[in-house]
Amino acid sequence: MERKSTATPTTTITRDVKALSAEVGNIYETVVIIAKRANQIAADMKQELENKLQDFKLYNDNLEEVSENKEQIEVSRYYERMPKPTLKAIKEFEEGKVKFRNPLQAKEI
Repeated sequence: MERKSTATPTTTITRDVKALSAEVGNIYETVVIIAKRANQIAADMKQELENKLQDFKLYNDNLEEVSENKEQIEVSRYYERMPKPTLKAIKEFEEGKVKFRNPLQAKEI
C-alpha cells in the first residue's frame, strides 16, 4: 500500500500532559490542534480508501447479489490495522511536524 509506515504506536499510551502542551502553553489549545490534525488525517485516509475500493465496485441492479473479493478485503484489513488518526496526529505534534497559529494572538501583535 502507499502509506508510509512510521513508528506510530497502534495502541494508546500514557503521555505527560505538561510536556505535550509545553509548546502551546495551554492543554486545551493543544487538544484542539491535535484534534484538527486528526480530522485532516482521517479525511485523507477515508478518501484514499474510497479511491482504492472504487476499483472493486461493481454496478449490479440486483441488491441481493453480494460478491466478495479477496483483494478488497485485504485492502480494508490493511486500513483497519493502521494506527488511528488521533495517534498519528499526536506523534506528528510531538515531533514538531504540525504547523499551527492562533488567529486571536496574531491580531494582538
